[in-house]
Amino acid sequence: MWNNTTATALLGIEYPIMQGPFGGGLSTAQLTAAVSNKGGLGGYGAYTLSGQEIYEVDKQIKALTHKPYNINLWVSETDAPGGVVTDEQYEQAKALYLPYFDEVGIPVPPKPGPFKNRFENQLQAILDIRPKVFSFMFGTLPQDVLEQCRKLGIKTVGAATTLDEAIALDATGVDMIIASGFESGGHRPSFLDAAEQSTIGTFVLIQLLKEKIKTPIIAAGGIANGRGVAAALTLGADAAQIGTAFLACEESGALPVHREVLFSEAAKHTMLSRAFTGRLGRGIATRLAKDLLGKEHQVLPFPLQTTFMAPLRKAALDQQKHDMVLFWGGQITPVLKHRKADELMQSLIAETGQYVR
Repeated sequence: MWNNTTATALLGIEYPIMQGPFGGGLSTAQLTAAVSNKGGLGGYGAYTLSGQEIYEVDKQIKALTHKPYNINLWVSETDAPGGVVTDEQYEQAKALYLPYFDEVGIPVPPKPGPFKNRFENQLQAILDIRPKVFSFMFGTLPQDVLEQCRKLGIKTVGAATTLDEAIALDATGVDMIIASGFESGGHRPSFLDAAEQSTIGTFVLIQLLKEKIKTPIIAAGGIANGRGVAAALTLGADAAQIGTAFLACEESGALPVHREVLFSEAAKHTMLSRAFTGRLGRGIATRLAKDLLGKEHQVLPFPLQTTFMAPLRKAALDQQKHDMVLFWGGQITPVLKHRKADELMQSLIAETGQYVR
């Protein structure tokens, strides 16, 4: 049967279909559980949460499912040296974004305060709650952490955007590696080179990894239906991770307007931009992102750019000026059909079976 892969055996799931873990409040316990209960692997993006908040989220998920699920963290939490923004950086960003703040009629916020790392506390929460799968992005994990995970029965999954990154992850001994193609919605989890230089398509990346590493591969990017899952499996992936299609479901934490945009004509046009968070990510193309192409050097480093942009985002949403708001979405968005996670999972399973035996 097509669903009997290395991934299903390793992760204890019925189908090699994984839900992409969304950060920034877009993940929910309901969506995570819905995917896991249908035999896939639900995922929860916890990189913005404190350790205590991760404990609470885990309780919510466990109350909704007894099946395996994935919790995701970011190894590298900030691009700002020392977690601070210089006065010069702030003044550049202030000048760049002033017209947009003026347009919505609010003042430019003050310089963001220092960012304090949370990864150590987040990691302790992971080790304590012992999810079946712990996935991570933007780097590799130390050997002692990986060893603790092995002893606790936690499967580790790292994300790679290039062959070199996959080789680096492979050398650490992770259980699986996500081949994250540039078609994906959301942030590009590059960590060895600039994200702009790490734009390999998913199906090319799968083939490169199959030639050079032995760690099982999860395909991510440009997959939203059974045809895409089947293509990934045919090329040698052991599972497919699907983001945007699940983000568009009612169970996700996306705002209603975000979900509607994903089903609109606007979804035909996506772009990579640093304008909203300071890290390169793909979302629906907007006026603001287009205006600031080539001016990325004036944007604050992640995640302080997100803090800086928060008042503008709120005002733009309140005033329905959606061309100044980032709505995450991948290049595959125009094929989306399902608004409920159960229906999406059923369709993915049935359609994949039509292409792969």
